Amino acid sequence: MEEKTFIILKPDCMEKKLLPVVMAKFLNAGLDIVACKMSQLDEKILAEHYAHIVDKPFYPPLVAYMTRKPVIMAILKGDNAVLRVRKLLGCTNSLEAPAGTIRGEYGVDTRENVVHASDSPENAKIEIARFFDKAEIFG
Repeated sequence: MEEKTFIILKPDCMEKKLLPVVMAKFLNAGLDIVACKMSQLDEKILAEHYAHIVDKPFYPPLVAYMTRKPVIMAILKGDNAVLRVRKLLGCTNSLEAPAGTIRGEYGVDTRENVVHASDSPENAKIEIARFFDKAEIFG
């Protein structure tokens, strides 16, 4: 089933200049980019995006990390895109992610894990609407 998913190439991805490597993995897996832009995230949008953890002690360091450098946000489209992207990424905790996955190869821990990706088709729709206007999506 064709669907869309949302990703953020996080600050550590940008600092390590992994944009071409990471995007190539998604494209080589048969996914298409239907929207893409660079943005400097701020506390307001992060509070909305991470509303489910805003009261946790690890939230302030997460905000500091996610605002330290501009990020690339994209919408990928393809059959079972959500699941396929998550398999390419590996576990959220990079230390537990298998070798050969994006996080297993390039991540450091649970926070600095290179890429955020939607965890369900429902959340993908919510995240896409949060970060992209309809006019910015091409497919």
